[in-house]
Amino acid sequence: MNRSRVANLLGAGALAVAERVSGEAARAAGVSTSGAAALSTLLVEPGIGGTELGARIGLSQPATARMLDTLIAAGLVERHHPGGRGVRLTLTAAGRTRAEALLEARSQVLLELLEPLTDDQVRAFAPALEALLAGLVEDRRSEYLLCRLCDRQVCTRCPVGEECRGYG
Repeated sequence: MNRSRVANLLGAGALAVAERVSGEAARAAGVSTSGAAALSTLLVEPGIGGTELGARIGLSQPATARMLDTLIAAGLVERHHPGGRGVRLTLTAAGRTRAEALLEARSQVLLELLEPLTDDQVRAFAPALEALLAGLVEDRRSEYLLCRLCDRQVCTRCPVGEECRGYG
């Protein structure tokens, strides 16, 4: 086995999958790729603040603020001021619909990518993917970044981390 060749194949495949999934999710939601990640995150974690949301999707504070302004102007996200200095973010009904649409689009892309594989190949592939994902976790932040577009209802045994396992 030539590990360098497998690594090269993995790199090409990972890039192609990432571009396809994030592009299709954003298209289905009618937002930017960071907007899609925000909608997906707020679907499972309603009420988190802007700073926390930015950290979970890998954006700086200024980039998060601009992205949120866009999502709020589009009627997809609402800011709530429960008192004190904190601001909590939630999806509107339209935002929830778009978040669900992006997860469906993501799922379709990934299922199509698995079509060339036999059922036996998919069964053999799953443990390797789980090991690979578990190895990518460096800290809590990387858990959230890896799972920012995941359909957490499907992944009942997440190899990435406890926080990414299910709807809150």
